[in-house]
Amino acid sequence: QVQLVESGGGLVQAGGSLRLSCAASGGTISNNGMGWFRQAPGKEREFVASIDWSGGSKRYADFVKGRFTISRDNTKNTMYLQMNSLAPEDTAVYYCAAAITSAPRTSLSGFGSWGQGTQVTVSS
Repeated sequence: QVQLVESGGGLVQAGGSLRLSCAASGGTISNNGMGWFRQAPGKEREFVASIDWSGGSKRYADFVKGRFTISRDNTKNTMYLQMNSLAPEDTAVYYCAAAITSAPRTSLSGFGSWGQGTQVTVSS
């Protein structure tokens, strides 16, 4: 099973930007859809964005509102999430996941491999 490691989280002021990365090892993710989820304290894990195997099809949660962009580089076995105009309500642990199909899934059940998460904290 592929291993996923997130990086790029941190502390940022409201209105700032962060770029998360998800690096895969132990196998290729080039045939898998990929996704980002997040979980805030006391809340359930929620869908943020997903991308198909080629990068040609993307899905976003409504709260993203054009602020986030998901992308991938299959030559580097890596996926990214560019987050702009961050707000305090974006504070959460962000997880990357590999889908069980090549499509951009949106539900938790559509993903088989998960990273350990990276903390994103947005101060007001």
